[in-house]
Amino acid sequence: MRKSFYPKMAWSGISHNRKLYIPYFFTCIAMVMMFYIIDALSVSSVLVRIRGGETMQGMLNLGKWIIGLFTLIFLFYTNSFLNKRRSREYGLYNVLGMDKRNLAHIHFWETAIIAGISLVAGLIFGIVFSKLAELWMVNILNGQTDFKLRIEGSAIRETILIFLVIFILILLSALRKMTMASPMELLRNEHTGEKAPKGNWLLALVGIVALAIAYGLAVTIEDPIEALTWFFAAVILVIVATYMLFIAGSVTLCRILQKNKGFYYRKQHFISIASMSYRMKRNGAGLASICVLSTMVLVMLSSTICLYAGVESIMRERYPRDLSYEVHVSAPKYLNEESEANWRQLMEETLHESHLTASDVLEYTSAFFYGKLEGQNFRMKDELMDMETNESTAFDVDEVYVAPLGVYNRVTGEKETLDTGEALVAVYGGSYENNTDTLSIHNDIHFNVKKVISNFKAIHMDGSVSTKVYYIFVPNFDEVAEKLAQYNMAQYMTENMENVYFKCYYGCNLDGSDDAQMAAEGVLNNKFAALDTSQQEGINYVRCESYAFNKESFYGTFGGLLVLGILLGIVFVFAAILIMYYKQVTEGYEDQSGFVVMQKVGMTKKDIRQSINSQILIVFFAPLLLAGLHLLFAFPMISKLLLLFGLNRTQFLAMVALGCYLMFAVFYIIVYKMTSGVYYQIVSANNK
Repeated sequence: MRKSFYPKMAWSGISHNRKLYIPYFFTCIAMVMMFYIIDALSVSSVLVRIRGGETMQGMLNLGKWIIGLFTLIFLFYTNSFLNKRRSREYGLYNVLGMDKRNLAHIHFWETAIIAGISLVAGLIFGIVFSKLAELWMVNILNGQTDFKLRIEGSAIRETILIFLVIFILILLSALRKMTMASPMELLRNEHTGEKAPKGNWLLALVGIVALAIAYGLAVTIEDPIEALTWFFAAVILVIVATYMLFIAGSVTLCRILQKNKGFYYRKQHFISIASMSYRMKRNGAGLASICVLSTMVLVMLSSTICLYAGVESIMRERYPRDLSYEVHVSAPKYLNEESEANWRQLMEETLHESHLTASDVLEYTSAFFYGKLEGQNFRMKDELMDMETNESTAFDVDEVYVAPLGVYNRVTGEKETLDTGEALVAVYGGSYENNTDTLSIHNDIHFNVKKVISNFKAIHMDGSVSTKVYYIFVPNFDEVAEKLAQYNMAQYMTENMENVYFKCYYGCNLDGSDDAQMAAEGVLNNKFAALDTSQQEGINYVRCESYAFNKESFYGTFGGLLVLGILLGIVFVFAAILIMYYKQVTEGYEDQSGFVVMQKVGMTKKDIRQSINSQILIVFFAPLLLAGLHLLFAFPMISKLLLLFGLNRTQFLAMVALGCYLMFAVFYIIVYKMTSGVYYQIVSANNK
């Protein structure tokens, strides 16, 4: 045969089946474009120069491999639709004299044409749209750039390499299946029905149990760290349960509907139910895939949008003042008036030199440790350690601050008084679970609790809002601190562990620009570093922080998550659309003969429309409804995971999630209306 024969045959096969291949081309081009955009942004020289850009690029570098892996799985899945539809054509070629080697040549050229067009078009669109994506990300980071179009050579090379590997693997898989099939199997493959899976009720029951376990994990776990630990297990359970329920549930539903003679023996229901009964496994798997992809889109968009929209509140939780310092000392004796005055003077000198004015000053000393309230006693973190593994046996250790009563009165404006041995307890991020009037630390330091204050957030915390925080305000702080120091010393002598930390905090808001505040932070750091030896005695370390300096890093992290969530959402939406489309096309060709027979006995095109609508109502909105149910039960776990980022806005997350679901539902309906039109055209073709 002439060398040009195989390319011509391959192109002829693609053009004659353009209804199948055009959506596949668009999807391949979109996948190449998305991969290049993310890869190019992850190495962009523009983003590197912007504060927070490196953080954002780290997020994107992870995202490109997620897209690459998903593209491999998804294109394998969708390519099976093409091969099944084309199998009769390949079988006919085989019967007419072409051997498997000739068919392999045609397959090779078809794959080469698809890969070539996809890579060229995808890279062109990727280069063009990567500039828009770059401008978008620069705007998120409040940076500056020009409008020069840049081509990232490394991103082009990596994109070509990744997708060539994907297309080669797809080709090898198709050749393996074709080699193992006989000519008659290829001819019949397109119209081969599927037997309903055995043990449907058992499969459905396993799916229900798996889904119940996943939902139970999502709604019962309270601790954010534990939620992170179990999140991926819950995701896997939901995915497995979804496939089981759709595969088994579709079979069971069809059997129930077929037994209902009043429903089944109607012309608008008969064809759709009868034809679905012979393709339940594939039909259920397709619907489950749509449901899983829809859930992924909803979870990603709602969480990333919420994080980015709440970045300011997250930052103010972590940095309640524009500029602050914390001096951590080894013992409470170093928290004396002279030392505190010296440190305060460094801050005041720095602000004066930087022409900045302080306001909302917050200054306090405290002792701090991690522990867990058990009954009326706080056990410290080291007491919760497993002696064999040397790891904490509790996920949900809390933060505990011990501070002078004067700090509470100063920050709240109250005039509380306490006697020796009494304490005022305040809690943030949870409730006070001690029902008695007494409280102790390490069963050694005892207090009579005079008053408990809930939802207290008036002084700075080191940690995030993911943990519960206790404040114990006492009238004799020096005495209590010394007892805590003695406990620290005992641990140092036995296990070389420090459990209690002592610190002095000073923070204030400023009236200057971000650049001036960042410059002041640098000067303050230098002043602390330049303290002489006598002034540094007892200081473990000093931490100076400014809101302005850390702002870009936060925007880089959450902006990167937002961009990644939107781009991955687009990829998953493309996947869902293509699965919907091929589901309608393949089922349309399978149902065409049935509609021909029914039309010969009086079925009109109006009846065909009603039958299609019947199928929509029976199965196709099930993925959308179940995706909404998944999102509803996942909501508690998502809110816990967002606490790890410092976001504690449950009501806002609920509004964003609901908005995303409603918008996605509208989009889902539009897409299905478009794809169901393809189904109608196929089943009603040549039926007069």
